[in-house]
Parts: sequence; structure tokens; C-alpha cells
Amino acid sequence: METINKKTAYSILELAIVSGGVTIEQTFKNSVDLAQKAEAMGYSRLWLAEHHNMVHVASVATSVLIGHIAGNTKTIRVGSGGIMLPNHSPLIVAEQFGTLGRLYPDRIDLGLGRAPGTDQVTAHAIRSDRMQAVHNFPGEIEQIQEYFSPDNEWSQVRAVVAEGVNVPLYILGSSLDSAHLAAKMGLPYAFASHFATSLLYEALAIYRKEFQPSQYLDKPYTIAGVNVIAADMDDEAERNFTSVIRMFLGILTGKREALQPPMEMTEELMMIQHNPAVREMLKYSFVGRKEAVAKQLDKFLQETGVDELMVVSSLYNHNDRIKSYQILSEIIKERNN
Repeated sequence: METINKKTAYSILELAIVSGGVTIEQTFKNSVDLAQKAEAMGYSRLWLAEHHNMVHVASVATSVLIGHIAGNTKTIRVGSGGIMLPNHSPLIVAEQFGTLGRLYPDRIDLGLGRAPGTDQVTAHAIRSDRMQAVHNFPGEIEQIQEYFSPDNEWSQVRAVVAEGVNVPLYILGSSLDSAHLAAKMGLPYAFASHFATSLLYEALAIYRKEFQPSQYLDKPYTIAGVNVIAADMDDEAERNFTSVIRMFLGILTGKREALQPPMEMTEELMMIQHNPAVREMLKYSFVGRKEAVAKQLDKFLQETGVDELMVVSSLYNHNDRIKSYQILSEIIKERNN
């Protein structure tokens, strides 16, 4: 276990989760409300995910939502967690985020991932030649860096709106390949341990060992994803957690539905929770009252030594979700003092 004495940044990964009976329009309003309240709570950033063809996720047009959130907040950083680069042209990504960077200076982040963010059939519908882009992921990141560079003004192909704009790049991943790449490119690294848990420690070790300082970053910077379901009482948090268990079961079984209301923990749900596949995906899910969550988080931070927590709180009720993020903010502030 690593003992650390540093302040931990804390951020939110927002998927615009659609709860059963809630419209997509209201879901977007809830995302704005969350961002505004997170800004007041002291969260460092709010990232929007990119997913496709999922009934329970409305974060599909990521750059559009980033602009909407940034336009309705004042100071919190807003970015992509992430843009699934093989789904897109590097030029278009640079133009979109260059535009965002000019509209909201020094507040926009560009997190880049390699996965499709959907099933293979939908991935093919998004971009039929995406596998070629997957294999050239490092090269496409370099293309984006070139488009943002002031030196690109002499290039035959330019993203003029992006040239010289400060939009930091982050490598996102859930595998060891992403750790090697982020280290080699000297970029900050975010690991998706809120669902891909098994390789977290190995990936962090690789990234830190192989990190090469760059013009973008002089030392390693790590972010890890966790699920947090916090409430005033343990039983309330555990009840809210049943929605998450059912959501992850749906992911594993291919059953697509909106996020379901919480229910009492049944024997069947207990069995599902202890299914090896579900248990592995939910390994870094911290559930309970403030004191219980604080204890779990402190252990995670000491063992990983990450610089920043990227938190996902998928609760059915919006007010319960705000409450969970409020409790987490209190925990981190107390820890950082």
C-alpha cells in the first residue's frame, strides 16, 4: 500500500443516464443542473462520455453536449470522457474542439479513447472503415496535435480554428495498450476502472514506469474511474445501488432498457451482485453512508496513488444523485484539508 500526502482532484463522468419514465429532454436538463451544482461543490471537471445505440445513455453527440454544459456553467472544466477517436475524422475532432476551446477558453478537455462505445454492428454503421482507424490510433492522435499546433499554418490541410488553442489531450483506456501509449506520448492517463477493473494496477504501473516527459506534461498524471452511491444511511445507498446492479446486468446480457427504479435488495439481486462477471465490473463501487464511502475511497486512493478521481453516480432519482455527489465532495474536501 502506498502512503500519499497529496490533494486529490475530483471530477464527474456524465453519461446523461436516462431513467425510466424520464424524457431525454429532461435528462439533458438534469445534466446541466448537475454541472452547475458540481461547479459550486468544487469539482475539477465534468466529462461527457460517448456511447451509441443504448436506451439508457443520451450522451451520444458528445461535443454538442460539452458546448451546452460549458455554456451554462462558468468555471468548471468540461470535456470528453471520451471521444472515441476511431469513430471520427481527426480533422473534424480538431475543428469541433478548437471551436469549443475558443468559445470557452482554458475550460475544455479532449479525452480520447480507442473503443467504439457501442456494439460492433453500430460501430460499423458509424464508420465502416473504423478498424483501419483503430490500428492507427496513435497516428490519429498525432494528427490532432498537429492541427492544434501553431506551426500547422503552413500545412496543406489545416484546422484553422484549433491552431494555438489550449485544449489538453488525455488518453483514456481500459487496457495495457493505452498505458504504454499514454506514457510514450507524455500525456495524462485516465483508466476506466469504474467498469474495467482487472488491469488497473498493472496499467498504472506501466504508465508511471514508462512515462516520457513531453511539451504537454512533465510528469505522470493519473485519473481513475470509480462508482459512488452515497446517501445519509447505508440502507438507502444500498437500495439505490440496485439500479446500478440491474444496469450492469443489462450490459452483460444485452438487455437494453432505461435505468430502473431502486428496489429492496432481493435474494436474486444478491446472487446477481455476486456473479463473478458482475462482481468484477463493480469492484470499485463504493456504496453507503458518508463514513463508509470515505473509508473505501481512502483505501483506494492510498493503494492507487492516483492524482484524480473520476466519479460516476448512476442513480435513478436526480436529487439522490446530487446528494451522492455532495457527500463525495464533502469527503474529498475533508481529506484534502
